[in-house]
Order: sequence, then C-alpha cells, then structure tokens
Amino acid sequence: MGAFEYQALDQQGRQKKGTIESETSRLARQALREKGLTPLSVEAITTKESRTPAAIGGGNGIGTRDLALLTRQLATLSRSGIPLEEALHAVSQQTEKARIKRIILGVRSRVLEGQSLSNALGNFPNAFPILYRATVDAGESSGKLDYVLEKLAEYEETRELMRQKVQLAMVYPIMLTSVSVLIVIGLLAYVVPEIVGVFENLGQDLPILTRGLIAASDFILAYGIFVLGGIIAIWMSCSAILRVEHILFTYQTIQLKLPLIGRFMRSSNTARFTRTLAILVGSGVELLEALRIASKVVPNLPMRKAVEHTAVRVREGDGLSRALNQTKLFPPITVHLIASGESSGQLPEMLESAADNQQREVQSMAEMLIGIFEPVLILFMGVVVLLIVIAILLPIFEMNQLVQ
Repeated sequence: MGAFEYQALDQQGRQKKGTIESETSRLARQALREKGLTPLSVEAITTKESRTPAAIGGGNGIGTRDLALLTRQLATLSRSGIPLEEALHAVSQQTEKARIKRIILGVRSRVLEGQSLSNALGNFPNAFPILYRATVDAGESSGKLDYVLEKLAEYEETRELMRQKVQLAMVYPIMLTSVSVLIVIGLLAYVVPEIVGVFENLGQDLPILTRGLIAASDFILAYGIFVLGGIIAIWMSCSAILRVEHILFTYQTIQLKLPLIGRFMRSSNTARFTRTLAILVGSGVELLEALRIASKVVPNLPMRKAVEHTAVRVREGDGLSRALNQTKLFPPITVHLIASGESSGQLPEMLESAADNQQREVQSMAEMLIGIFEPVLILFMGVVVLLIVIAILLPIFEMNQLVQ
C-alpha cells in the first residue's frame, strides 16, 4: 500500500489538500470520489519528495528538533513491541506538520511493500541524512533497532540542545551590536548635523575633532547607502568564492591555525566526528564504513580529509588512535581516550567520552568568547559616544572662553 498526496475540490468548490493511503493512484482517486471530493492531482509521496531539493547547506529537510522527536517516538513504540508499520502510522498521526506526516506515511508504505526501514528511509534522502540511514541499517542487521533508535534520538536531541544554547547565547550580543550601530548611525546622520550646523553658521573655527565628526556625518548622509550595498556585495562575493572547494580548504586551514578560533573549530568538529563514530561503531557498523560515514558529517574540509586519510591508514592495518594522531589535527585528549578504548575493547564508550569532553570545551569557549565580547563592545561603543559628545561640546567651551 502506497501513500499519496492529493489536491481535490469538495462539493462547495473549495480546494482540499491531504494524504491518502491506497494501492495505486487510480484507487486513491476512486477513494476520494467516494468521499465526495473531485481529485485534481494525486501523486506518490516518494516521487514528490525525490524532486524536492535538499535544504541549503546540506541540512536535512525535516529539521533537527522534529527529527529528534519522531525518532524518540519511534524508539519508544519499537521498544514496546509494536510492529514497525503500526509504530510509523502512530507517529504520523501525532505530528501536526503536513510534510513530516506525508514523509512518514511514505516510509510506512515502503515498509508495507516489504522493504527494510533503512531502504524505506533511503527514498527520502533530503529528510534522513546518511548517518541516520546507515545507523538504522546497522540496527536492523544486528536486531537492535530499538537501541539504535534510542541512540539516534539522543544524538539528535543533543544537537538540538547545543544549537539552542548557541542561539540563546548569541541573542544578546547580536541585539547589543545592532542597537549600538543604529544609535551611532542615528547620531551621525540626524543629531550631529542639527547641533553642529549652529556653529558653522556662526563662522567659528571648529576644533579638529568636531570637523572630523562633521566629515563622518556628511559621508554617511552622502554615501551611507552605497557603503551598505558594498558591504552586502562583498559578503555575497565572499560567500560565492568560498563555495569553491580548494579556496574553502585553504580558508579553513588558516582558521585552524588561529589561536582561539582554531581551537574552537577543532573542538567542535572533533565533537561531531567522535559522537557520530560512537553511534555507528556502537550500532555494529564496521569501523572502515563508520569512518567513511563520519567523515561526511565533519564540516571542516582539512579535518574531513584527515579522517579520510585515517581510514586509509586503518585499512592498511594501523590503529585508529595512531592514525588520528598522525594527522596532528585532533586534540591529544581525544586521541588518548580512543587509544584507551582500543586497548580495553570499549571503543564506543571512549568515543562518547571524547565527544562529551570536546562538547564541554566548545560550550565553555563559546561562553568565554561571549563573556569577553559583551564588555569589549560596551566599552567600544562608550568610547564612540564619548568622542561624539566631546566633539559637540568643544565648540561650546571655546565660545564660552571667547565670551569671557
């Protein structure tokens, strides 16, 4: 039985949209007519989704929060012993988002046709990333699907929690920066010309600081829109240039060599890599295949190449920790933890510990950077406002001295 998305007209001529399960599109149209609807279009969900482009930046089409929720629901139902097709149907009924509902129904229709869950998920590559599908495949092969779904749910929930923390931490600095810039532009564009114009009309010889302030004000009024357009053009040009792989590789290599930014990038990419590898290895995926998949979730190209080189070394018989250490890109504590896991036979657990360690470091560095940024920004904007005030007051002081 397949799942179809339809558009139809009811008896009052109003357009209706929804999903319907049926053996064929012809039977789906017949079922709609029996409900008093006139079908306009009936299309298999998998066909529609295969034409839908992936999200910008290569992200999945569902969203981390929704993917975590449906995975948690599916894991709970599977652990309760409910058959997979019934669990998928229950999850589809609980979601309020039409696109997620039709994707889950599409997966269910493929499962009812006899496909495995991983193959059914493969019909929706924009919704379920390769890590997700490979892990589910390993869970089905090992008979531990409920365990694997639990780990995937934890993984997606951790990603969502980290994303929310970063977003919340960035709200105040972004608002502070935006308001500060707008205040300074407002002062230079509207307040300063009105006040300083009085001194210019008096023919007074103005101090150099005041003349500089007037020049800045005139520049913003005359060329402000062009400066803004230039900044946008430069930003778009840089974004386009950084889509070229070898340029992006060089740029990210330079990032890794910077004192604080490099450490932050190294830790965040390591946390993502080790967390993914822990899930795959713990689910029973062979190490070389796990390294291949884990390399795809590392956004930093030099570190991704390092993981690919590590896979080659492991294939040749080298140990994982030794091969990673040779790249000189991964933190020593991560390499030591992996070495301990290889020696003790507890590699998945040590990979989890390494991921937790790097994630804590990323969070502490983010908090430290934001903690430094806020007072520095406040101090900088205070100095700017102070200079504007002094530039306005200096002519007044000189006038008072002339009067005396």
